[in-house]
Amino acid sequence: MDVFDIYDKMERNNILLSFKGEITSDLLTSILQIMENKMDNMQEEPKMKKKVYNVLVECLQNLYHHLDEITEVDSEKIRSAIFTIGKMDNKYSIITGNYILNENINGLRNRLDEVNSLSKEELKEYYKKVLNNGEMSLKGGGGLGMIDIARKTGEKLEYNFLEIDNKVSFFTLNIKVSNQQN
Repeated sequence: MDVFDIYDKMERNNILLSFKGEITSDLLTSILQIMENKMDNMQEEPKMKKKVYNVLVECLQNLYHHLDEITEVDSEKIRSAIFTIGKMDNKYSIITGNYILNENINGLRNRLDEVNSLSKEELKEYYKKVLNNGEMSLKGGGGLGMIDIARKTGEKLEYNFLEIDNKVSFFTLNIKVSNQQN
């Protein structure tokens, strides 16, 4: 393994923080603290810092709560994921990746496409509707996290599913956070 190559790629892509492994609640707390400290050290303006922090919380909670447990060859359950946080030209990029059971792809894709199809005002109404109807997914959320991310960033949710085999795919989500007014 060429560690310098990894370092160089991270440097070229302005990666502030990257993690691959098991997602735990303690890890989430640590990551949020690290990013808060990094943004303080970078003297990020308070409004941008708050926006990045709030979107990061949603992204990490999605990873933690909605991660499909995939059974490895030795029958051990894994809850592994990856995420990176980078900054280029006053725009943050939060990228998450995790395994997903192929049977869950259509439901997730439909929710993401629905969120992406809505205007700012429609997102606000959709958020209220989901909240008031008490619509809940099997994992406890009503898709509010994705709606909230779209509302806070004012950007479309970029996503991809890479098929690994007939049971599992790898889901990536790329969220852009900028200073634009939403």
